[in-house]
Amino acid sequence: MTWWRNLLRHPLRSALAVAGITVTTAMLLDMVLLGGGLERSFERLLLGRGYQIRVSPSGTLPFDTETTIPGAAALRLGLEADPEVTGVAPVLGASVFARAGDTLVAVFAYGIDPEVQAIYQPLSGSDLAAGDSLGVLLSAPAAARLGMAPGDTLVLVGRLDPQLATAAIERRLVVRGVARLLYDSRGQLSLVALLPVVQSLAGLREEDRVSAFVVRARSDDQADAVTARLRSAHPGIEVNSVTDMVRHFRERLVYFRQLSYILGSISLVVTVLLVTTLMTITVNERLGEIATLRAIGVSRATVVRSVMLEGATLTVVGGGLGIVLGLATARYLDAILTTFPGLPAAISFFVPEPDRLLLAGVVLFLAGVGAGVYPAIIAARAPIADTLRAEAT
Repeated sequence: MTWWRNLLRHPLRSALAVAGITVTTAMLLDMVLLGGGLERSFERLLLGRGYQIRVSPSGTLPFDTETTIPGAAALRLGLEADPEVTGVAPVLGASVFARAGDTLVAVFAYGIDPEVQAIYQPLSGSDLAAGDSLGVLLSAPAAARLGMAPGDTLVLVGRLDPQLATAAIERRLVVRGVARLLYDSRGQLSLVALLPVVQSLAGLREEDRVSAFVVRARSDDQADAVTARLRSAHPGIEVNSVTDMVRHFRERLVYFRQLSYILGSISLVVTVLLVTTLMTITVNERLGEIATLRAIGVSRATVVRSVMLEGATLTVVGGGLGIVLGLATARYLDAILTTFPGLPAAISFFVPEPDRLLLAGVVLFLAGVGAGVYPAIIAARAPIADTLRAEAT
């Protein structure tokens, strides 16, 4: 009994089955990617520069609110006192205005220490240097909106007098280059300058305030222990490791993840039912042929193996096409979902990784093999004499 010839006896039926398996496989794959993709993308974003710990005002996560931490210089020294801490990067976020001709354009400014910065990757031009109080980096959207290039002079306005509509604080900075801001949303207008410059523009220089600190531990294995020590030593602030933040993030997405598991399970069940139904119909149509083969000496094991191979073949072919369709669909859906306002551009909802693809493939293959069990039992248990007599009449 040649299993692949049996599939080609009814090409339209087999093609429709493959099409159905392709669609359900694509849905299963997308749900598998969606189930953990957002968490992994978030974790990669936080670890993009190798800093495993975040320090923020008490009761908040970094940049969740406009609350800031006073006494940044003294606190930084306290954080650096831990022997396992190898880097402490202060970050201040503030809204400022940039002059573009006769208009003011709202821009989000990041104040950083360029020697330990953790929020951007230079794209063109030169990077900021320590002590460069006249330099500024622009995000690509900001450079395009303001019509600025490296070497141009940018006028920043920190605060406006609400009665006179004039600038209370104004600074002239030279554009050093263009950078990719890791935490920016798509199309966000942003810039990076030295921390004292942004503190001055925001009116926070005297209190030496920052929005958060990003801390690097000597090794990932030590991150949780360092977090616990810093949390104990500085009870007035919020200290979280990336592991803590991912756990908080996961808790917020629990219903979202459960929905993806439910839809993925439904697609898997549909695949099993589809293959089982098709193979059952095919076996019932071929009972006479199967009985004849059994009568001339073909073993039950050979019959069972042939039927299960047919089911597995349909699943593998449909599954292969479904993975291609699923990846294309995931890319399209990700392009839509990542346009949500305020979502960092580096976040992805669907993250195709080898282990996830392998998991989906293994589950699908086992489902295809399992779907052929019931039809194989029907074929193996078919009474030879009665079946041949029924076929003869």
